[in-house]
Parts: sequence; C-alpha cells; structure tokens
Amino acid sequence: MKLGCRWFLGWILLIMISACDTASGTRVIKLAHGLDVNHSVHKAMLKMSEDLEKLSGGKMKIKIYPNQQLGSERESLELLQIGSLDMTKVSVGVLENFAPDMKVFGIPFLFRDKQHSFSVLDGPIGKKLLEEGEKFWLKGLCYYDAGSRSFYTKDKQVTTPDDLKGLKIRVMESATAMDMVRSLGGAPTPISWGELYTSLQQGVVDGAENNPPSFYLSRHYEVCKYYTINEHTMLPDALLVSTHLWNKLSEQEQEWLQEAADNSVAYQRELWAISERKALEEVEKAGVEVIYPDKAPFEEAVQGIYDQYKGDRVMSTLIEQIQQTK
Repeated sequence: MKLGCRWFLGWILLIMISACDTASGTRVIKLAHGLDVNHSVHKAMLKMSEDLEKLSGGKMKIKIYPNQQLGSERESLELLQIGSLDMTKVSVGVLENFAPDMKVFGIPFLFRDKQHSFSVLDGPIGKKLLEEGEKFWLKGLCYYDAGSRSFYTKDKQVTTPDDLKGLKIRVMESATAMDMVRSLGGAPTPISWGELYTSLQQGVVDGAENNPPSFYLSRHYEVCKYYTINEHTMLPDALLVSTHLWNKLSEQEQEWLQEAADNSVAYQRELWAISERKALEEVEKAGVEVIYPDKAPFEEAVQGIYDQYKGDRVMSTLIEQIQQTK
C-alpha cells in the first residue's frame, strides 16, 4: 500500500512538473532513479545533463530526481511505459521483467572479468539487448558499470555455498537472481531497495547481495558485519528513455541525447573504479569483515542454471556468443 501511494504521489508530481516545463520553452527531460546523490551513476547523470544542455545550445536539459523520490525501479519503469516519466536508470536484473532476454546478464559467473563484460556491453550483443525493450516502450541508451555483486550477512560468515543454507537473502525482483540464490542453498526474498535497511534491522532477511558502493552508500554495513566477495554476477545498470518521449524528439534531438548519454559512460566507469576501492576501505574501517573465499565451489553450485537454458535456443545462443566474446 505504501509503495502504491508513493507511486501515485510521484505520478501527480510529474503531471504538475510537466505543466510548468511546457511553459518554459525548453524541453525538460525528467529522469528519476533510486540511488544516492554521491553514487557514481548520479554524478554521471549530472555530466550528461550538462553535456546535453551544451550540445543543444540550451534547448534541452535534464531534471534529475534521485533517492527513489518518484518510486522504486519497477515503478519508474511503469511510469516510463505510460509516458509520465521520461528517463530512468534500472538494474538489468529488474529490466528482465520487461525485456526477457536481459536475464542473460543475471546468470552467475557469466563474465571472465571486468574487461570481458565491457566488450560485451559495448559491442553488438549489448547494443542489441538495449533495443529489446522498445516493444514495451522502453528504449535503452547505454549501460553504466555496477561492478560485481557479492553476499553480505548479519550474523554468519559465508565462505562456502553451504554457509548460505537456510539464510533468507534479499534479491531484486529477478527470476534469475532467485534461481541463483536457491542453487546456492539460500532462500531468496524479493524486497525493494528502499525497504532493505529496515528489513535487515528487523530480521526479515539475514542478508543481501550487492556491489561494494551500494553496500557502503546504503549504510547496510551498519547492520551486516560480513561481506563475502565471491562476485557471483556482474549486472550492469541500464539508462532508459520512454519511447513516448523518444518518438517526439527530432532526429537532431535524439542525436544530442544519445551523445550526452554515451559521453557519461566513460566518466561513470572512472568514478566507479574509485568508489569501489573507497567503499571497501570504509566498510572495513567500520568493522565489517571482508572475506575473499575460493570462488570455485560457488561456480560449481550454480552450473544447474546453465543446464536449464540448454533447451532455450535464444538464451543458449546468447550465452555462447557472450562466452566467445574476446
């Protein structure tokens, strides 16, 4: 009920904002996301906004609403679909509910390393997947680096998959993420990002999984004192624009927006690398035990996920193409 109420209030706010923007003579693009203003993605969006204003000679600008001001990632996607919001950033783990082939990114240990993931995202595979959501009114512009996801827990060290048995682990609304946690023996529990801190405090879940900057900036380290860097998935973030807006833009405006988005990618990746190092340093200072386990048992435990896609021609082809990318 609370989420529905927030979604409705956000929708009303956007209607009021749109009325004001129309009168200004400048095309104001409304972008909402759920991250902290200190996050590298938010800073990259600020750069994108500055670049767009310069490229367009002041004819276009972006108004950013961070910290889930207008709702969760899923709610923001729904606002894009009905044209009440122009742009958003979501994890591809959430996007797979709207663009099913995106679930390939949620398959654990799919990428060999960070450079391999960039080669896929920046190449034809990544670009094709960005187009998949257009039939659902969601056009992908680019990917942002969201690093590797690992487990963090409140009361129990996790050094092998066996340590996850019986633990309730928060996951995104992603079937692939739920399959992954189940294959490791945990009990996947979908909870919105904005409600996770309280859920950890109250014992609704025993832990969660995410990248170092998100673990740090969310202050989840105040509750969870064990962080196991097993790096099971590398789920990028996707920057999306509503096709309701995109189709209204002139060809020149589309080029300006795409160029501004592309320019922000390299900037965000630089910031991300810095933020990952800082996050790990800060959580260790706060008393978190950072554990670097042997990854092999985790990789072995999730092989069943690969087996279940052998009969799916589209997914098996995608997996093979990604694995063959240099």
